[in-house]
Amino acid sequence: MIMWVPLWTDVLIYVLLTVVVTFVVYARRREHLRAPWRLVARSRQAGLAAVVLGSFLLIGFLDSIHFRLAVPSTPANSATRYAAEVTSLLDMLLSPLRVHDEKTYSAPFATHLYAKETLRRTDGREVRAFPRLRYGGAQLADPYRDRGADIAARMLRAVAQATAVWLLSMLVLIAWRAWRRALSWRVAFAELVCGRGGAHRPMVLLALGVIMILIAAAINLAGQYHVFGTDKVGQDVFYETLKSIRTGLVIGTLTTLIMLPFAVLLGIAAGYFRGWIDDVIQYLYTTLNSIPGVLLIAAAVLMLQVYMGNHPDLFTTAAERADLRLLFLCIILGVTSWTGLCRLLRGETLKLRELEYIQAAGAFGVGHMKIITRHILPNVMHIVLINVVLDFSGLVLAEAVLSYVGVGVDPSMNSWGNMINSARLEMAREPMVWWPLLAAFVFMFALVLAANLFADAVRDAFDPRLRQ
Repeated sequence: MIMWVPLWTDVLIYVLLTVVVTFVVYARRREHLRAPWRLVARSRQAGLAAVVLGSFLLIGFLDSIHFRLAVPSTPANSATRYAAEVTSLLDMLLSPLRVHDEKTYSAPFATHLYAKETLRRTDGREVRAFPRLRYGGAQLADPYRDRGADIAARMLRAVAQATAVWLLSMLVLIAWRAWRRALSWRVAFAELVCGRGGAHRPMVLLALGVIMILIAAAINLAGQYHVFGTDKVGQDVFYETLKSIRTGLVIGTLTTLIMLPFAVLLGIAAGYFRGWIDDVIQYLYTTLNSIPGVLLIAAAVLMLQVYMGNHPDLFTTAAERADLRLLFLCIILGVTSWTGLCRLLRGETLKLRELEYIQAAGAFGVGHMKIITRHILPNVMHIVLINVVLDFSGLVLAEAVLSYVGVGVDPSMNSWGNMINSARLEMAREPMVWWPLLAAFVFMFALVLAANLFADAVRDAFDPRLRQ
């Protein structure tokens, strides 16, 4: 039995997914919204980025389904009791990585610890040597001789499995396309695989194949080796990196959605109405900009910590405390990061309101709200999209900086910032521990790059001037 534990950020993620699905259903029935997205679908750049983003989003969603497992009952107490630890669906899928902890550091794909220890041999002598790992390469009789061949064999098996699944998926897609459009298999194959008829690009299909190979390789290798090594307490770094994806997505997405209404509404209002409204909004974001952001965030987070310390009875588990701190951090970042976009939208709106067709609409008695929604907002959406993606990327990186100075997410929560914060001490030791920093960098780089590429394609499709 399990008990569902909806965290605050989980609920916001579910609401966001509901809004996205509702928008998709709404946009499918309106040609002016479907046309730009068709342009996005034809972009090779957007297709490749969407495959990578989809992989990150899937991992983040699986890590957003939290519950508590039931513990075995005793004869004296038959009532159902639940574990204090909050587990996610991703934790269950990655159970071998979560429980296969070593003693301390070990390098990627290593079979021995990273530091020498005093070992006692069977003959009673004590020697300084590298101890064997409990789980990494434990299936090997002679790790120095068999490790390379075993890794190569598992990689070949992963490629074969991924290729088989990819080919089966292509056959299913071709059959579905042929049945849906009443085409022959040959024509459906040409449209889907060869890119004819405006179908998906072959590069997107190849990207899906690469993602499948990586997933198959992780399944075949991560259960027997520590792919990214282990950290100071022996926990698998690959597991920590995957668990950090949700934190990065939550901070980048929820913070952007919090600051977006402030920036769009106040920026357009200041540029369109001008006068005292413009003066008040300018004074507001100028005053907010004069406060050092890091100090404001630090003060807010420390106040929250004091509140949680004085009211421990409000939190059943440690996960709820960490999640509230994450949500509060998103709110503070959103409240303090809308000023730049607001200033840009104000300047663009000041220019747009002087154009002839907007002046004519006002002269014919069209209401202010209709002018803003029909003429102003569509012509500033490209600026909004560019800044939203830049802010998303910056917020993902800002979490690392805030965690470095100690005012980021809770230390018990997996995040790339906490990994980098721990790596700064590991890089200074001898021998140097470099793999936690590399793992965090690779995943952050992939997420930010994919988001930027996808946003560029969306911006080009939705900008009316570029579309013409």
